Amino acid sequence: MSRLPLLPAPSGTVAVLAAIATLGACTTQGPEMHRTARISVAYIQKQGDQQYFRDEAAGARARASELGVDLDVVDVGTDAARTLDAVRSAVARGASGVVVAVPDPALGPQLVRIAHDARIELLASDDQICADLGDPSVCARQKLVPRVGFSGSRMGEAVGRRAAQEYRTTGWKAADTRIVAAARMDLSVCRERIDAAKLAFLRDGGQVRTLNVNTDNTPDGARSAVASTTAAEAGNPEHWVVWGCNDENVEGGIAALRAAGVAEADVIGVGLGGYLACRGWQRGERFAMRAALSISGREVGALAVQTMYDKVRSGRPFPAEAFAPTAMVDPETWQASGATCD
Repeated sequence: MSRLPLLPAPSGTVAVLAAIATLGACTTQGPEMHRTARISVAYIQKQGDQQYFRDEAAGARARASELGVDLDVVDVGTDAARTLDAVRSAVARGASGVVVAVPDPALGPQLVRIAHDARIELLASDDQICADLGDPSVCARQKLVPRVGFSGSRMGEAVGRRAAQEYRTTGWKAADTRIVAAARMDLSVCRERIDAAKLAFLRDGGQVRTLNVNTDNTPDGARSAVASTTAAEAGNPEHWVVWGCNDENVEGGIAALRAAGVAEADVIGVGLGGYLACRGWQRGERFAMRAALSISGREVGALAVQTMYDKVRSGRPFPAEAFAPTAMVDPETWQASGATCD
């Protein structure tokens, strides 16, 4: 299997732009090989023990089986070094492309360089990464790596609007209410969701004091962080609104308030994911989220494999971003929406 000759590595900004351009242009096989050679893809995932990422892996495997793609899913947890090692291992095995859900967006420049030097395709899953900066939120658009996932701003807006709708029906006063916004705040995708939720709530529900709680995006981590933050809050608030970067944050936040003796009727939780919210609804739990934005990891995994397949097999350009659908659901509507709860 022949490879295109490696070009001398340019420097500075030129190197970054060249890396982005050649990720999609210089693959390891020519057009004829694309049509006949078996495609091998590595899907490198963070936090593979979380339900969303398990669903994502399942969707990726199902689509790979349909397309005849050799797929290797690797869970790197939250370890940046393991992520880089996994990508290098994929290159060494002759992978046609790599899909990466990064544990840390600061890995972006290194991942782009590895893919560029190996002349393989690189596609971001879920979290945005940048070719020359560790913070994608300040990255020039042309330097963002193509991504499959969800629109953070649209998701956050949907959560904020539903939280405001629930808040308006209660008759609570702003002075007696606090909002808990729980997320891993160093992730640009989380900040995007949280900021959009705040703006939407402000527009539809009015001004309410918001407590930004930094977590590790897990239920236990969120529970601990929210418990500390809410216990220190002055004013003895009676009512609480909880949202976060994912279902894990909202579940942990609600658990912290429940443990502190807050009544179910005094908490509005709006999840982001739906995969944990629906479990409480299935069990008939009263102290559960009032609603959640349902997102499908399976859809994202399948879309990522399909997008990579189309690029490697037929040369179809990566879209800058490809979004999977979402839907707001609650205990009465989630089953009719077609959402699944594993």
